[in-house]
Amino acid sequence: MKTMTCKQLGGVCDFAITANTFDEMAKLSQQHAMQMFQQSDAAHLAAMSEMKHLMSDPIAMKKWMDARKADFETQPEHD
Repeated sequence: MKTMTCKQLGGVCDFAITANTFDEMAKLSQQHAMQMFQQSDAAHLAAMSEMKHLMSDPIAMKKWMDARKADFETQPEHD
């Protein structure tokens, strides 16, 4: 298992997300983002707005996702 924070995954807080794969990590990160959206957390809403803009450019989005995946791969394994 590996752990990354919301910040490391493009968010704004230190909420820790633990997963076995990058795909699982991305899914859990999205769930966290939805919880923050439902709570109308201003900082997370701003980050989501930036992400929405990034998603409008497929090349930029792929580059961003590749960077997050590479960061995931460098994280230490733990139980």
